[in-house]
Amino acid sequence: MSVGVLAHLFGSLPYKELPAKVAASGFTHVQLALWKAIGDIDFSEPGNLSPGLAGAVGEQFDKNGVAISVLGCYVHLFDRDEAQRRRNVARFKELLRYARDFGAPMVAAETGRHGDGVYTDRDWAVMKATLEELAEEAEKRGVFVGLEAAQGHLVGTASELARMLEEVPSPNVGVVIDPGNLLTADNFARQNEVIEEAFALLGSRVIAAHAKDRMPLADGSLGTATAGLGAMNYELYMKLLNRYKPHVHIIMEEAKEHQMAQSKAYIEGIRGRV
Repeated sequence: MSVGVLAHLFGSLPYKELPAKVAASGFTHVQLALWKAIGDIDFSEPGNLSPGLAGAVGEQFDKNGVAISVLGCYVHLFDRDEAQRRRNVARFKELLRYARDFGAPMVAAETGRHGDGVYTDRDWAVMKATLEELAEEAEKRGVFVGLEAAQGHLVGTASELARMLEEVPSPNVGVVIDPGNLLTADNFARQNEVIEEAFALLGSRVIAAHAKDRMPLADGSLGTATAGLGAMNYELYMKLLNRYKPHVHIIMEEAKEHQMAQSKAYIEGIRGRV
């Protein structure tokens, strides 16, 4: 029932220093986004990974008792600029190829978004084709693609993610669930319904979970905070997570270093009793 953390919440550090800092903060696993968290190796473009480099990074985490539960890949998967999309796909596929060398079972991402939030049938078709390509690579490598729905993205709701999974029925595509990403100012008052629907549609496909908190703000918008400092129904979230996917890895988001211990204890405390 351990709670991990986004590695880049500690900043961008040399790969030999980062795992020790994570371990000293009480975490035993991380979501690692290479170009966000590791500062002494250039991961700005695909092409520089090798089994040796991935193994060296993974070994440093292992020495400190920290697993890499998720490799994070923050790229736009249906970019309307085809050249950029191909670069993004190449980056994601490179991570899939070397995930096992890092000791990671999955590479995860949101689908991406356009500024106007208006999407076309072509956008959906391109995203589907991208996911099919990534799924094929994941199947060859024996790892998973983790897909996360997020409001404002092409795949922004639980029902949209369920549809994408139905259209790309690969056993190597799973869900990174985050109810906080599904909540808006408009639906927050019925958050229980949103959370329950997400698990009803996606619960059997969950392979990792994110944890942050949300709360209404005075201006009518929805704010984001570290878990325990908002108004999200964590009792319900943890109850359903335990029911559908006991012991699935949880990765904490949106936490400053001085908040991490308290937030971790809050999540684990609820998860341990529901």
